[in-house]
Amino acid sequence: GIPYFDCPVAKGVFARAVQLSDAAAVVTTPEAATPIASVSPTPVAALTAVAIKAAEDEAHATLPSKERTADGSVSLGQEVQWGGKMGVVRYIGDVRFAAGEWVGLELTDAKGMHDGSVMGVPYFDCPPAKGVFARPAQLSASSAVLGGTPAAAGSSA
Repeated sequence: GIPYFDCPVAKGVFARAVQLSDAAAVVTTPEAATPIASVSPTPVAALTAVAIKAAEDEAHATLPSKERTADGSVSLGQEVQWGGKMGVVRYIGDVRFAAGEWVGLELTDAKGMHDGSVMGVPYFDCPPAKGVFARPAQLSASSAVLGGTPAAAGSSA
């Protein structure tokens, strides 16, 4: 899951802003009867904004990618061909939707399936309908390369 905040085990709850009251709440135990009005509370709206920003940042953060496939045949940024379509390698590694090593591509033309996110998991960023995933063996190298060196599909390092 997504960590929204840190707290002791079994002490954290989520609540709607309308369910919260001011920090000068009633104290129920005699040991803690010291007034808390001197504590300057963080406004609920500010806490909510921080939590929302953290969740948005987490939602837009992509998973870390490997630089090269296990066999060394494909590199990040390399221009490749997949099923007759040209694309640039944007992600290499494990995915949550299937076992094994996968390569995420940003296709040159909008003939893909997604924007780099699959089933809510962001692997890489690209425009909508330009992203696809393929197995390394399904790719062939192009003569033009962005950010890497040409490599023939199926070669080993």
